[in-house]
Amino acid sequence: MITAVAGGVELQIKVIPRAGRTALAGTRDGALLVRLAAAPVDGAANEALIDVIADALSVPKRNVTIVSGERSKQKRVRITGVTAQQATIALTSAPT
Repeated sequence: MITAVAGGVELQIKVIPRAGRTALAGTRDGALLVRLAAAPVDGAANEALIDVIADALSVPKRNVTIVSGERSKQKRVRITGVTAQQATIALTSAPT
């Protein structure tokens, strides 16, 4: 789920667009599960994903990049400026 890379971490994420509310929702199949209220239209769901990950890890949005899966429910996201340990603590203690 969380992999250390040069300068930060990469997360495996599974998104559920058009959910009732935007929130982190635990893990599923080795990926962080993120429910997004936004629809996957015109990049709205990707923007919402970047917002929720940046908020959960207390980093600027510019530090969060979708590396792969922009048009898929399975995504790989890179976050710079955090360690794997910091990400693990922040994502497991985030309210669901």
